Amino acid sequence: MKLLYANDRRGEYPPSVYADTCAPLVRFPPLKGETRADVAVIGAGYTGLSAALHLARAGREVVLVDAQRVGFGASGRNGGQIGSGQRQEVDWLERRFGRDTARRLWALAEDAKALVRLLAEESGVPIRPGVAHACRTGPEVEHGARMAAHLAAHYGYDKVQPLDRDALAAHLGSQAYAGGDVDWGAGHVHPLALALGMARLALAAGVRVHEGTHVHRIEHGAATAKTRVLCDTGRIVCDHAILAGNGYQGRLDAKIAARVMPINNYIVATEPLGDRFPEILPLHTAAADTKFVVNYWRLDDDRRLIFGGGENATYRFPKDIAALVRPHLLSVYPQLDGTRLTHAWGGTLAITMNRMPHFARPAPNCLSAGGYSGHGVAMATLAGRLMADAVAGQGDGFDAMAAIPARPFPGGSMLRSPLLVAGMAWYGLRDRLGF
Repeated sequence: MKLLYANDRRGEYPPSVYADTCAPLVRFPPLKGETRADVAVIGAGYTGLSAALHLARAGREVVLVDAQRVGFGASGRNGGQIGSGQRQEVDWLERRFGRDTARRLWALAEDAKALVRLLAEESGVPIRPGVAHACRTGPEVEHGARMAAHLAAHYGYDKVQPLDRDALAAHLGSQAYAGGDVDWGAGHVHPLALALGMARLALAAGVRVHEGTHVHRIEHGAATAKTRVLCDTGRIVCDHAILAGNGYQGRLDAKIAARVMPINNYIVATEPLGDRFPEILPLHTAAADTKFVVNYWRLDDDRRLIFGGGENATYRFPKDIAALVRPHLLSVYPQLDGTRLTHAWGGTLAITMNRMPHFARPAPNCLSAGGYSGHGVAMATLAGRLMADAVAGQGDGFDAMAAIPARPFPGGSMLRSPLLVAGMAWYGLRDRLGF
């Protein structure tokens, strides 16, 4: 199944509130015939846009292609949260790699947030501060408080504010959780506006963009030979190729496909709440909880509640996405029963076995990054810059991320569908039972 086309109309953004509240770019023509470039970037989400932008600003000739549209994938339809740190917390990283490596990975993640803020400012896209973490159990609350103290003591990061049950309830407008914290160094953004803003910056830097251009094979050259990127309507002859397709990349590279598994997620948006329900997110922070299939939410500038959650054990989107997500929304905000949902959409992200992003060099002149596991707004943007740096011979940051071991999923890419069914059934049951 080609996830590029399985659930969406070709060349159209999903029916999201983002697409309805964002000025689109003029459609870029498909690639025709042969073209040459220093670097071909495959995938026009945050990873590819960032890579193309930074390469072009460094003087490289760049061609950026996407089978659909700029920002079509997870970059243009996600929850918009710009989280701190890596997908795994620093205690997990310290146990496996030691504190020095954990600090290096934390520093890279801080660079990621700073980069997003910089590009958003250049693009005129506002970022709101604060992401709350809502814990379901007392031990999770205690762990969060320990992590806040640990970050302050050993990482110089004092922006996480622990909250008890009542304080979190006042912060969220919900009694559903045992407590948690709010990270004032994190933030949230209109994700499609950010992607299109990055695209405008890339165009201004000289990047050539082609939409509706599906890459079906790459012929890697040796260290000094040209690489050929073969598309459905033409080909790119280049010195370097960057794979930035993430959950939509398919089996373009077999080793990456075995380690980066697509997974679907679903989001709804309510009608504008106006002056109703002033208790919901009164400080306009975003929020996410500790379920494996995470619930995450925020208010947009029109006071719509944008809420993501829910799982299904197939790569096909359900016929009624709103019906799938609504029970999860009401489990957090029962007071919204009867509130109209104006938008409902799905999207495909990608996860790895250890939930850490997968950076790799599939060939001497090819770089890849993906598998952000729901932590991609910041990390994907950083990944693009790190790959641009690596093309220029400055690979320290890229190599630090690539050094994280990445086990293949059992059975590799060929068992994706049955593995997804089994995994989502198991973790969905864990979430419903509360452990």
